[in-house]
Amino acid sequence: MRLLVIDTALGACTAAVFEDDRALAVRFEPMTKGHQERIGSLVRDVMAEAGGGFDSLDRIGVTVGPGSFTGLRVGLAFAQGLGAALDRPVVGLSALDALAASLANHDGPIAALIDARRGQVYARLFADGGPLGPDEALSVEEAARRIADIGPGVALVGNGAAVVTQAFPHLTFAHLDDRVAPSPEALAHLAAVADPATQPPRPLYLRAPDATPPSRLPGQPRQLAS
Repeated sequence: MRLLVIDTALGACTAAVFEDDRALAVRFEPMTKGHQERIGSLVRDVMAEAGGGFDSLDRIGVTVGPGSFTGLRVGLAFAQGLGAALDRPVVGLSALDALAASLANHDGPIAALIDARRGQVYARLFADGGPLGPDEALSVEEAARRIADIGPGVALVGNGAAVVTQAFPHLTFAHLDDRVAPSPEALAHLAAVADPATQPPRPLYLRAPDATPPSRLPGQPRQLAS
């Protein structure tokens, strides 16, 4: 299976082409903004390097969150548009699942953590090869409690790991990997085994956006308090 993976949900812009487990072309650029300006050229570059043209793709995988509201929409829109143009299936990938899958050499429990700000992290915990629950938005305190309940062998991965350990310096864990985004290899693995029927490219929002709509229309006078 030849597939294209796209990730713009977190702190990097990633585009990569894989054939089965073999990477044909990879571009990974850490960035906190500017995904919209880069994703098109990165996809163009990896497709040119991989060869075979867009028609050679069997499917497209894209991260759906949790993550940056703006960033994940960039990747989703691009992947869905490309999938529609090529008539290829597009599968949605959890950023937390992909972070956990990035720790390929760790066979113990894993806590995938993304900094959600406002005293929260997006989290999903894994043990015995599977998740212990859904993707959630947790307070830093609750995330630390759940990690402590697992025991000292848990590995922490994602930019939310440092948020938790800094708030709770006595928390015991086996390993900390504060990577800003999932590895391309992890994205490709998840995209290859995903079921298009149950993993659609639909954004995964765990809380309302920080931005709020304006309280009045342009030119409308302010309402004075009575």
